[in-house]
Amino acid sequence: QVTLVESGGGLVQAGGSLRLSCVASGRTRTQYAMAWFRQAPGKEREVAAAINWSGSMTYYPRSVKGRFTISRVNAKNTLYLQMNSLTPEDTAVYYCAVARNVDAIMGGALDYLGQGTQVTVSS
Repeated sequence: QVTLVESGGGLVQAGGSLRLSCVASGRTRTQYAMAWFRQAPGKEREVAAAINWSGSMTYYPRSVKGRFTISRVNAKNTLYLQMNSLTPEDTAVYYCAVARNVDAIMGGALDYLGQGTQVTVSS
């Protein structure tokens, strides 16, 4: 069993920044990909960013590219999401996820999903 605990969410004004963190504990795979998902009210959950085990491969949807940066420190089992130039459209609950690889993340084949942290961007 793996537990994912997100932190760093909050209320920020448009144009501001936030840094989310996710700590994984428990029996994870030897190597695994991680991702941030987000779900806004009334919308489907979507991938906000994904990263492979080594950090050599990342994925961002067009909506966040150039503004969000995903990173990880494997020695600390920690995932980060630096979010800059936030807009009200970024308001959502952000979830941390673990999967076998980035392809599995994109296909929705997640091993674990955290409880989420709320990000609210005011205009």
